[in-house]
Amino acid sequence: MYQQLPDQFGQPAQFIKRLSDNAFIPFDPANTDFANFKKEILADEAQLQDADGNVMTDSKDYVRTLP
Repeated sequence: MYQQLPDQFGQPAQFIKRLSDNAFIPFDPANTDFANFKKEILADEAQLQDADGNVMTDSKDYVRTLP
């Protein structure tokens, strides 16, 4: 499970939080954790929560917009 958090201005931050170990994964295509995050979301192997902890039903669409 992953969580999307806001930045200090309330906009989506440029990282994702992996809830299993509280790791912050930057939006960097060269980062293997980021590649795994995208793969898991697109394959329905993991879920993405918004900042309030609600499961995002449009997570695949969101992930497709990332680098």
